Order: sequence, then C-alpha cells, then structure tokens
Amino acid sequence: MLTSAVAGFTLSIALIVAIGAQNAFVLRQGLRREHLVPVVLTCAVSDALLIGVGIAGVGSVVTGRPEVLTAIRWGGAAFLIGYAVLAARRALRPSALTPADRPPARLGATLAACLAFTYLNPHVYLDTVLLLGGIAQQHQHRWWFGVGAALASVCWFTALGVGAYRLAPLLARPRVWQVLDGLIAVVMVAVAVALVLG
Repeated sequence: MLTSAVAGFTLSIALIVAIGAQNAFVLRQGLRREHLVPVVLTCAVSDALLIGVGIAGVGSVVTGRPEVLTAIRWGGAAFLIGYAVLAARRALRPSALTPADRPPARLGATLAACLAFTYLNPHVYLDTVLLLGGIAQQHQHRWWFGVGAALASVCWFTALGVGAYRLAPLLARPRVWQVLDGLIAVVMVAVAVALVLG
C-alpha cells in the first residue's frame, strides 16, 4: 500500500509542479491575499475528484469520444486567451498591491474563476483522469495510489499559496506586478496555443 501511495505522490507532484493556468491563478491569489484557503481547497478537492474518476475507469470512456476532448480543448483555449488579455491589460497599467486601497474580489467570483481554470483546462483531464487514472490501474492498491496523488495536490497548492502569501510584502511594487502579469499572459497564451495545436 505504501509503495503505491508513494508512487502516486511522486508522479502527481511531477505533473502538477509544471507552470500552468491553475498554478498561476493560485499564485496570484496568494500574492493578493484573497480567498486563499477556499482557492487551495477547491483546487485540491477538484484534483482528488478527477483522480478518483480516472481510477474508477472513466478515463477509458472519455478517450473513446474524441468530440468531447475537442470541445473541452477549444473551450479551454478560449477561456485562457480571455484571461491572458486581462493579464496583459493589467501589465500595461500596473499598480501596487495595496490591499487596504482596494476591496477584495467576491468569494463567489473568485471560486468561479478557480473552477474555470480547473475544469476548462484539458491538461487537467489528461494528467488526472487519463494519465494518473491509467497508471493507477497498474498498481495492486490503485486507490492508495490515488490517495498519494491527491495528497501531492494538497501539498503543492498549499505550498504555492502560502509561499506567495509570505512574499506579498516584498511584491508590493507596481513593476513586480507588471512583470508577473506579463508572465501570466504569456503562459496563458502558450497553454491555449498548445491546446489548439495538440
């Protein structure tokens, strides 16, 4: 059991650490100190749910329906391009991070964006449902593999959010946000292009 759990943790952390839309969103929320705990919980629970779906065998059903993957891919690309445009606009008009001067975003709007970054991103399905779910089938204790994979998600998102939160005082300058938003815009466009071409 422990071997399967460690294997799941190791593979999951290797997949999730790659910079992507979801990680960029969690990083930004951590830096802004806005709704960090609900965002981290939403990402971690979503990953655990998708990993469970993959282990239960749904991944093989989805791969047999290419039209579903195509719709997810184009919808996700459109969403990422839209978010890239917003980030690019912020980069062109940077402002300092001063939480006292601007009210935080509403929790509902923040969670809606978090869910969109999670469920409109085809890479999430490829990594969790198809890849992790498929590899789990090769382990005698496949559900322990899933527990390890889900634990990796919890650890990563917590570390990312808390790390960003602690760096927030150092990142209160407009120039830093200009660079960060510019990088986020580039990452979003790159991921969207990869989705369309992939």
